[in-house]
Amino acid sequence: MRDPTIEEMTRLTAGAAMWASHAVAEAGIPAFTMSDGPMGIASGRVDERDIARLSPCATALGASFDTDLVQRIGALVGSEAAARGVDAVLAPNLNLARSPLAGRAFEYFGEDPLHAGILGAAWIAGLQSTGTGSVAKHLVCNDSETERDTLDVRVDERTLREVYLLPFEFAARAGCVGMLAAYNKVNGDWCAEQAHIITEVVKGEWGYDGLVMSDWFGTHSTAPTLNAGLDLEMPGPARFLGFKADEAVAAGDVPAARVADAAERIARGARRVTGEKRQAYSDGEARDLLVEAAAAGFVLLKNDGFLPLAPGRKIAVIGPNAAAPCFQGGTFAKISVSPDLPSPAQAIAARYGAENVTFEAGVDPAPRLPAMPVAPARDIGDGCTRGMTIDYFASDDGSGEPLNSETRATNSLVWFVGVHEQGPFDKGGSVRASGIFTPEQSGPHRFYLGATGEARLRVDGETVVSTGATLAKDVMGKLKSGDAETGEVVLEAGVPVRIVADFTYAPARVHGLWYGVRGPDSREAMLARAEAAAREAEAVLLFVGETSDSSVESKDRPDTRLAPEQAELVARVLAANPRTAIVANIGHAFDASWAEDAAALIAAWYPGEGFAEAIAAVLAGDREPGGRLPVSIARDEADYPAFDLKPGEGGRLPYKEGTRLGYRGLIASGTPARHPFGSGEGYTRFNWSDAAVEGGGVAVTVRNTGDRAGSEIVQVYRDTPEPTLVGFAKVRLQPGEERRVSIALPARRFMIWGQGGWTPIGRTLNLRIARHAEDHGMPLTAAFDDLDDAAL
Repeated sequence: MRDPTIEEMTRLTAGAAMWASHAVAEAGIPAFTMSDGPMGIASGRVDERDIARLSPCATALGASFDTDLVQRIGALVGSEAAARGVDAVLAPNLNLARSPLAGRAFEYFGEDPLHAGILGAAWIAGLQSTGTGSVAKHLVCNDSETERDTLDVRVDERTLREVYLLPFEFAARAGCVGMLAAYNKVNGDWCAEQAHIITEVVKGEWGYDGLVMSDWFGTHSTAPTLNAGLDLEMPGPARFLGFKADEAVAAGDVPAARVADAAERIARGARRVTGEKRQAYSDGEARDLLVEAAAAGFVLLKNDGFLPLAPGRKIAVIGPNAAAPCFQGGTFAKISVSPDLPSPAQAIAARYGAENVTFEAGVDPAPRLPAMPVAPARDIGDGCTRGMTIDYFASDDGSGEPLNSETRATNSLVWFVGVHEQGPFDKGGSVRASGIFTPEQSGPHRFYLGATGEARLRVDGETVVSTGATLAKDVMGKLKSGDAETGEVVLEAGVPVRIVADFTYAPARVHGLWYGVRGPDSREAMLARAEAAAREAEAVLLFVGETSDSSVESKDRPDTRLAPEQAELVARVLAANPRTAIVANIGHAFDASWAEDAAALIAAWYPGEGFAEAIAAVLAGDREPGGRLPVSIARDEADYPAFDLKPGEGGRLPYKEGTRLGYRGLIASGTPARHPFGSGEGYTRFNWSDAAVEGGGVAVTVRNTGDRAGSEIVQVYRDTPEPTLVGFAKVRLQPGEERRVSIALPARRFMIWGQGGWTPIGRTLNLRIARHAEDHGMPLTAAFDDLDDAAL
């Protein structure tokens, strides 16, 4: 085996394909394959047929405050990767929920950097225990989506170090194989060109020996990128690195030593993740774990004794998310789940007895893009009985014989060049989607159509809706927005019609086509049926929340409020029957004012594929809701220390709140949250006693004084120079059981960054052991010199 040549080393600095690196076989350097995450193994083809396990979102895992559970979920995702031949996963997402409007907030563990760092490191340890590599993302300050490709975050050094870099420091110490540089700028420099962060801090001060790669298409230059310390440009083929790196070295713009360092980091990572893999769980064990994890993240925010609700009474299950739950967000990391997953309504009917349960959606479950429930237009021999027949043509008008045909049971299609070979997407061509739709009701039906090019949708030959052309530079934005045009046609119940969508596209790196149909059921009729069902029931279980396209890439939310029609549904159901428990299937901090009159409120987040079984078990009391809030829920949107995410002049977004984001800012400003960070309850009671400073940290005795098994989360805070979580631990106890809970407190957690280094905030430290961030708790005083000397 020989050393790689300079040409081979420069080639290694760019990917070989969409999801793979280059290999240099003669030097013993293998290629490695990647997949997006973090909720599972995303299909590189963005194909609904590539089914994988779907774990709870990071916010739900954050709500668990359970490092052991999070590590086991990481191992589950690693097992999925191993089974699919994936060597490294772009996960976990270690950005922070700085604002509740952040479009990808569901991918974040929460708003606190220590909490995110500890849980992120646990997830990394679990994933990498299977032989799969973790590529932590997005380095750094990619905490929102609006104009993320041009956004320039302005943040002071103390805030950068103590808040936004801290989770990545935990990831580095956990030995993640790689880190993914974000799209945005920080203090004027692209993250892929951020020498201060990549070279000085990550590789220098932290001594990180892994590789740093770009987010997909996130590079902008050759020499500035390499000289800043970025090692690998993705995806391939090369755009700015690779062969251009060879030219830069030859011109003297990049030192050969820098390329050699990048190549060595890539080679080391490749060898590490292409070794032997292990499967951590059987199918049955995976299923049980996903149900356990979903329940562990449910946060019971309010309960007047209504829950748990024992079976044996007449129950109304109401709400769009009971039948069409939001399992996950709508990013490119979306996991393809089994179409046979049960809904919460089905699981509740199974647990409580179908004869005791009625269901009403109340409002439209897919207000933005409804489904397209069709049968294929023709049999192409693949055995599929639902979905559109998709034909791919080299021509731009669908003429001639199709190059390929397939049946796709989805209403949203995405094709990346180099991943999908059905059509000539890099040269231009056309796609035809066709199916047979049989209306269930007579009346006006509204059809939806969106595309990254010119498209038209016909019903029995008549054009109902069309879209215009999209410029090549705007294709990704059009795809990410998911916006659709609509048109209406009157149909007769039981009479089939032929639906045809023709799509013409110009060359681009990605294309998409999406469509749907909405029937004539009126808004008022649906609300009235829900209201009647609530009135007639002994108890109501009301499911409200989001759809998967509520949380997307490149778009933040306009507010934290529930959709107006859902807010009306809540008000009318509560007026009809106040014996109502509300389940909020929402992936971020939300306005919870509408739940004030409910008997109970559970924040369920995006709980993954175990949602249905877990929520039925929790509502019935078979399991406890084990979570506590990983984010603050403010009383008013104006109370959040950071809220508006629209950049100002020059694309700059100042992090003006500094270190006082989330609960830190709320407490510092004297503004109590509606539901504080760390708050929540279960189905039992706990007593705390004998708090003391001991063993380099603190300890407290916790006793379960209730008649059910349950879990408690002990949290430790300092209040100088602002309220800050410095440690936590979760303990599970049987009725009457007592345990001493110890929490190590490394000295670093009582330091702030200033004048070029870490400085203790004092030699004597005031602490409080608390149930949540606003709890005055059990005060203690510790000496700085007596704390654990561990680095983090």
